[in-house]
Amino acid sequence: MIPSIHKRGSETIGLIRYLYGPGTEEEHIDPHLVAAFDPLTPDPGRDPKTTYEQLQRLLDQPVNALPVGKRPEKHVWHLSVRAAPEDPILTDEDWAAIARRMVAATGIAPDGDEAACRWAAVRHADDHIHIIATLVRDDGRRPRLHNEARRAQAEARRIEADYDLRRVPPGDGTAAKRPTSAELHKAEREGREQPAREELRETVRRAVAGATSEEEFFDRLAAAGLLIRKRVAPSGDLLGYKVALPDNRNGEKEPVFYAGSTLSPDLSLPRVRKRFSGDNDAADRSDRAPSDRASDPAPSGPATARRRAATAVWQAVLVVGDGEDAAVAAHIAAAGEVLDALAKTSAAHTRTELREAAFVFERATRSHIKAERGHDRALRQAARDLVYSGPALGRGEDGATTAMVIDMAFFLVTAAAHWHAKKGHAQQAAAAREAAEHLRAAYQAAANVPLGVLHQRGQRLSQSLRQRQTVHLRQAVPELADQVLTEPGWHALAATLADAESAGHDPAALLTEAAGRRELGTAGSISDVLVWRLRRMADLPADATPMPNHTTAAAKGATTARPSPSRHDGPRNAR
Repeated sequence: MIPSIHKRGSETIGLIRYLYGPGTEEEHIDPHLVAAFDPLTPDPGRDPKTTYEQLQRLLDQPVNALPVGKRPEKHVWHLSVRAAPEDPILTDEDWAAIARRMVAATGIAPDGDEAACRWAAVRHADDHIHIIATLVRDDGRRPRLHNEARRAQAEARRIEADYDLRRVPPGDGTAAKRPTSAELHKAEREGREQPAREELRETVRRAVAGATSEEEFFDRLAAAGLLIRKRVAPSGDLLGYKVALPDNRNGEKEPVFYAGSTLSPDLSLPRVRKRFSGDNDAADRSDRAPSDRASDPAPSGPATARRRAATAVWQAVLVVGDGEDAAVAAHIAAAGEVLDALAKTSAAHTRTELREAAFVFERATRSHIKAERGHDRALRQAARDLVYSGPALGRGEDGATTAMVIDMAFFLVTAAAHWHAKKGHAQQAAAAREAAEHLRAAYQAAANVPLGVLHQRGQRLSQSLRQRQTVHLRQAVPELADQVLTEPGWHALAATLADAESAGHDPAALLTEAAGRRELGTAGSISDVLVWRLRRMADLPADATPMPNHTTAAAKGATTARPSPSRHDGPRNAR
């Protein structure tokens, strides 16, 4: 159940007409009162002799009783309460009880207060009500409405439990503002896939992903086709910005601008600047690893960018699992940039799921735990590499490395969900879990072809070579070997072990290292995870291109030509 407190207004009659009217799309059906401050309040919806003006005068009476100079200009309070789509249809009596609980919880009409504000609850659809109140009490005083939005949310959680409705995770005040009803109706009327506010928020987030300066950020906004309006101080300093879609106009045919801070708290100019300062000020750049330097040139292509991103994402999984809160918060925020960059550069068959993953994970990137910028340099560099390496074609090496990085991202997002849950961040944890499901679907789409090729190659291995890989498997992970050998992905893993052997690695040692980084006992497909870990650790082609001399390597028993590279392996698979 979602309670939404709307902007205060100055005309009671205007809101009454809207509530009892047909709606912008004639979606209002049978508008009528379900409850009011006085049980004898006349209802224009059911009594043809009652006018809107009569209800307005009744509600405004305490306001009009004050001297003109003492009347509040914005005296109309408006709360909507909406049930979830899967909730049962509540009766008028249920909604009446809910309305009374809401006005009591918010301070509009506390229980037992006979001089409280006047209010009325109107129902014009099955799934929600609107409560209108005037903000002068019958005794002439103003109501105490401090934190009324938070108190409305808390009461909604209790109502959900009492009526056995869908439980909405409690918020913490860090969520981005939802589109208003007017914005939703306008998007539907104009045939937009999403309201302008949400489209702008996605576009701005993609523009900031991996950006290293204000100039680059604003250049990306302009390249995305947005209209930009900057707020500049007399000194010439930039104070803020607003953006608009060129085709989103108001009644006067002017563009509708949104400030970055109204799109999302972390998209205000000061918060965007903090990302850039983290790139430059957290440590001496000369001490950083090359993969951490935000000024490094972009990789030569999508596949290289995705390999580097997979490494950065896995390193972040380790931090989120074991790091300090400020560093974890920074990595989770930067993970959102990586998802935005992946969504921006993804191929058609993964684009929808990756965009949905980035969209919902946005909620998981903010909490009251302050992110310590600088820790996130590697992830922000990965996002930058993805953006500047260009879009992936979805096939060959870049298609396979897409599967690799999505596999890593799935576990980073899952780790974020666990961390938020431990901290009691219910909305963020729920958002991360939802993002993980979209990443699961994107992975399956991306991995289908390269794993299929590896599977076929594994089936074509000679019996002696396949037996050799079985020995390596039993030697490296004896407790999991029987399970892996029965998985459909075993053939792909056998081909990967053969590739590693041909490249001069000790397959058993490499496999031991890959399996030892993180527990694998609960993995849905252990072999899938090990394939991507091994191919990344051993620098094997991700697109399943066979390494030369499989037969020669097997015949010579060459298993230790050179040591495995010291790289972090990928996260375990829970798919």
